[in-house]
Amino acid sequence: MMITLENIAYLLPNKDLLFSNVRLSVNKTEKMALIGNNGAGKSTLLKIIAGELQPSEGQLHLDVLPYYVPQLFGQYNHLTIAQALHVAEKIHALHEILDGQMTEGNLNILDDDWTIEDRCIEALDKWQLTDLDLSQPLSTLSGGQKTRVFLAGIHIHQPQLILLDEPSNHLDTASRRLLYDFVESTPRTLMIVSHDRILLNLLHTVCELDSYGVTTYGGNYDFYAEQKQLANDALHHDILSKEKALRKAKEKERQTQERQQRLDARGKKKQEKAGVARIMMNTLRNSAEKSTAKIKGVHAEKIGGISKELQDLRKELPGIEQMKFGFDNSALHTGKVLFSATNINFAYNDQPLWKEKLAFQISSGERIDLKGRNGSGKTTLIKILLGPLEPQTGTIQRAVSRAVYIDQDYSLIDNRLNVYEQTQTFNTSALQEHEIKIRLNRFLFTKDEWDKPCNALSGGERMRLMLCCLTISNRPPDVIVLDEPTNNLDIQNVEILTAAINEYQGTLIVVSHDDYFLQQIHVGRTITLAC
Repeated sequence: MMITLENIAYLLPNKDLLFSNVRLSVNKTEKMALIGNNGAGKSTLLKIIAGELQPSEGQLHLDVLPYYVPQLFGQYNHLTIAQALHVAEKIHALHEILDGQMTEGNLNILDDDWTIEDRCIEALDKWQLTDLDLSQPLSTLSGGQKTRVFLAGIHIHQPQLILLDEPSNHLDTASRRLLYDFVESTPRTLMIVSHDRILLNLLHTVCELDSYGVTTYGGNYDFYAEQKQLANDALHHDILSKEKALRKAKEKERQTQERQQRLDARGKKKQEKAGVARIMMNTLRNSAEKSTAKIKGVHAEKIGGISKELQDLRKELPGIEQMKFGFDNSALHTGKVLFSATNINFAYNDQPLWKEKLAFQISSGERIDLKGRNGSGKTTLIKILLGPLEPQTGTIQRAVSRAVYIDQDYSLIDNRLNVYEQTQTFNTSALQEHEIKIRLNRFLFTKDEWDKPCNALSGGERMRLMLCCLTISNRPPDVIVLDEPTNNLDIQNVEILTAAINEYQGTLIVVSHDDYFLQQIHVGRTITLAC
């Protein structure tokens, strides 16, 4: 075994239990996906295996030292490329020796690794980073470049065990292809946290993490999805059966009560005809009432039990099946020309951004994929379309009354507010408080979360709150621009976003390197930028 986890548990700093009872074995050359909802602890478990965190309970056994490619949020910006790749000391020692300082200390640091600098250059070239210098700070690089720097470390260090945390998040299409080719061809052991469906389908095993442990599925993501669908179908069958049992129990209760009422009425008439004394009548009535109450109690207990079981079953439904979107598309008109660009371009430092001037139209109802390598000007074009920028050459005509720009951090959400206050900022139709809270429940925000600060929300929660806000507004946007919307979402929340976008009937402009997501939202046209 390359990795063995025995009863691993982890407590958060506030002493809340993140997960427990994690048992997992990873064999040599195995390629494994680690999936789970946002907040399940996937990155934490990967850090435990990498040695960056210690488990609260359990034992970890590794046959080799792992190479870890972290999920990047700028936490390494203070390092140079050489420092991030753990080669800075060797490179420095090599240069000292080449300059004539062949000291014992330098020789010990280099450890006969005379090809270290050549391997670094070769590795950076492999990941299309030929223009970078090893002394360059990571802070000067884009997110995709930083990821590729860490991936280049695999070629430098030649590890047998590789841990990758969301490696495709910041990669453009060409870089994703390099990653996919590496994953397919490498004989090394891989453990990958990702929501990238294409990447997940290249792996042999899927492990799903939740608070109770890990469930292993012997196949790629499509196989896992089929198994989950079978389980979901069985869950739906159980829910239908329980709903039927609940209806039957309520009908039985109604019939029993009606029969008891008829018997009580008939008995009362007989007693009155027989001239039973008033005191005896009261005794008999009290006895009948106790009998009726006992029968009611039996039925109420049975109905309550079935209702509780039904409620528990419904909680097991995937989040997407518990949600109701309810977008109002009545004000949208298909076919209206919203943007008309004629020979536009933009320049930075007197250098035109695009090789050729751009000319295009975008009509209402279209779904457009905006493509281009990192640095090709996608963000600049979005700003020109939405208005903050004007083209420096050519003209742009806009016929849009309301556009919404949604980035990967869902920055429409105001971190200074709580969940309920955030929805109120979109309440232009003066919905009552109870109506707002009904909408929040539709998007899986229970009353315990209405006062939750927005800055404490996960990526998936921010996305769901943003969708909720859009349904609260009194009219839908003419245009929604999505800029890498799936980067910080788990698979369940990507599916929720996909379902919501597919219900929306307005114009969609999408920047995404996630080809599976683009396929699922039915993009119909591509605008490609070349710089």
